[in-house]
Amino acid sequence: MLALSGVGAGASLQPRGRMPEPDTRYDVGRWASASLRTPPTMATQPPARPERRRRGVFSKVCACCRCCAGRNDDADWGPAPGEVPGERRAEPVVREGMLVLNTVDLQSIRTGATRRAHHTNEYESDALIVRRGQPFTVRLGFRQPYDPEEHRVCLEFLLGPTPQVAKGTHMLVPVGAAGTQGWQAEEVDSTGTTLTVRVTSAPTAPIGCYRLGVKTRSPAGEYAAPFDPRHQVYLLFNPWCSRDSVYLDNDNLLEEYVLNESGRIFYGTDAQIGERTWNYGQFDQGVLDACLYMLDRRGMPHAGRGDPINVSRVVSAMVNSLDDNGVLIGNWTGDYSRGTNPSAWVGSVDILRQYHRSQQPVPYGQCWVFAGVTTSVLRCLGIATRTVTNYNSAHDTDVSLTMDIYFDENMKPLEKLNADSVWNFHVWNDCWMKRPDLPPGFDGWQVVDATPQETSSGIFCCGPCPVEAIKNGLVYLKYDAPFIFAEVNSDKVYWQRQADGNFKIVYVEENAIGRLISTKAAGSHQRHDITHLYKHPEGSEAERKAVETAARYGTKAHVYAGRSGGEDVVVSVEATEAVTGQDMHLSVALTNRSTGPRSVSLNLHVAITYYTGVAGPVVKQERRQVELPPNGAQTVPLVVSYAEYQPHMVDQCAMKLSVSGKVAETGQVLAKQHNFRLRTPDLTLTLVGPAIVGQETHVQIVFKNPLPQTLKGAVLHMEGAGLCSPKTITVGDIAGYQTVRLRQNFVPLRPGRRQLAASPGSPPL
Repeated sequence: MLALSGVGAGASLQPRGRMPEPDTRYDVGRWASASLRTPPTMATQPPARPERRRRGVFSKVCACCRCCAGRNDDADWGPAPGEVPGERRAEPVVREGMLVLNTVDLQSIRTGATRRAHHTNEYESDALIVRRGQPFTVRLGFRQPYDPEEHRVCLEFLLGPTPQVAKGTHMLVPVGAAGTQGWQAEEVDSTGTTLTVRVTSAPTAPIGCYRLGVKTRSPAGEYAAPFDPRHQVYLLFNPWCSRDSVYLDNDNLLEEYVLNESGRIFYGTDAQIGERTWNYGQFDQGVLDACLYMLDRRGMPHAGRGDPINVSRVVSAMVNSLDDNGVLIGNWTGDYSRGTNPSAWVGSVDILRQYHRSQQPVPYGQCWVFAGVTTSVLRCLGIATRTVTNYNSAHDTDVSLTMDIYFDENMKPLEKLNADSVWNFHVWNDCWMKRPDLPPGFDGWQVVDATPQETSSGIFCCGPCPVEAIKNGLVYLKYDAPFIFAEVNSDKVYWQRQADGNFKIVYVEENAIGRLISTKAAGSHQRHDITHLYKHPEGSEAERKAVETAARYGTKAHVYAGRSGGEDVVVSVEATEAVTGQDMHLSVALTNRSTGPRSVSLNLHVAITYYTGVAGPVVKQERRQVELPPNGAQTVPLVVSYAEYQPHMVDQCAMKLSVSGKVAETGQVLAKQHNFRLRTPDLTLTLVGPAIVGQETHVQIVFKNPLPQTLKGAVLHMEGAGLCSPKTITVGDIAGYQTVRLRQNFVPLRPGRRQLAASPGSPPL
């Protein structure tokens, strides 16, 4: 953690040249306040005499022409006949006495009161970024003094390429009168030629980049200022607003799940938990535009962008590249030569910037990368989001809501039939919102999963699904509850092929799936166990009821019919922690709970496995005969040497021990699977000297190669929100057991407590 001080020149961003004309396909532009580029032109013909006012209200026919006949001064501010909303670019004809707009000050300075009040002062942009349902002020400057008795002013907020009042994407907000779609504007102060207006958007307004327009009316007629691409307002979800459906009434959780720019993502196995620092960087330059571009790329209607349910579902589809050329290309093959190894990423910023810049999917991602990017996007848009890891996560491929594993007559796994898999870990997201589309009781945390595993309504997306529905097995509630339930609370069902070719259930493991569901704790770097939110205590009556309730909606509901007990030999597995390059020590413990002796024939099978549960090459196989005395126990040791596993290693350095056996006296079938991994060495970062905004500082990086072999072409990836842009550092070859020390320079951009993240990239690791 780095603490930065100072507010030097590097603490704010400056415009880089003149803005181009806006692309009519979607909104661009970043500047907040500026004068009109050309002064208003005066008409050459003599001004028409203004019509006489009646009871303080303007004539319904403006002085410039007869096209506005019938327009009410306070209610009818819509486009004039023939006007295309958002397309006013030419300076209108100006008659003497008209209230002509001269300047617009959005008061968007990052350190100003508006951005601080809206919790948007960390966004690295000079544009006005505000949250819906909360007031902000706009200062308008006119060519002549503003008179509230003589003049009327209306603000327009337009979203998307074809804004429409009826669809809630063209907001007409008269100052001092009711606006459309629940928007309001009121006069705060008027002095001379300046009018200060307080604007409050609706708490249900669509999010996005709005263009601001200004119309005025006076006895001389109506004036509609041309749209200026610099006058843009970014509107976000507001978890601080009680009327917003993403409202979260907990300051500590808001600080963590909306404002925190870095975090921890947990991986490994339930017995050997690892963690990596992830730079979410949701406030970094360009990230907000990249997030909105994702919604545009998906073709999401602008009118639907006020619903966090729809937005989060679209984000879960767009973070992966399938179907719609989204952000990340998934790759679990082990060959990353055409892109970046998923393990090398340390944050989301570089990924989102690459995607926005190239408008092409970025190679490559796996589950924790998809989840890290999803957290960045949803936090950037204003939805409280956290990254969640589920250990022993099932991937149910046939909607059975069970995890089915098939064996032959000798209890050897039939890999061709084992379409279901158990991932050592899987990472997804929880986001906080109300669910008015569901019965009461399902507001709060919702599961969203951007990793492309199975389709939902024909699209690779998942969620949002209430965590409360998962806990109680209510798999009929949307979205994608059956798949998510199977990930966290399905039973592991072992099927053995019989002599007639049919399969029989020989064992059901009830507590193997969904363990140590974890997220970063709010306010600390500790792991927070949230398993209790997803499932009742393992083995409890409530937990069994949830499983059986869910299974009734699956394709194998008969699994829970006619089950019997009578199992008196229990098997368990332990693995000692080891670093890559060391031998692995395992032990299988057998316990006899009966009053008679038991003779057990045991098969031990160790195979390389991808973290997704897909089996790789077999490393070691052994058969053992174990004699257990009455009420006795025995431990069977097993050693897997580095020489045995090294030629076959894949990502995550994971292996699986499958234990199967049979008790001679009772015919009881034993079955157990245990995932374990080899730990990769830690990389350390040490700050050298103080860190001051705008001044160069240094960090020392230390990393040791744990292997006897040389690491070829090693690289380091480094980034940190508010500290430095993402960078790739070429290290080169690292000899066996060699320790590398590097020093890197960077110039901090923003003050505050910051985190710098780095990760090594080399195929053997």
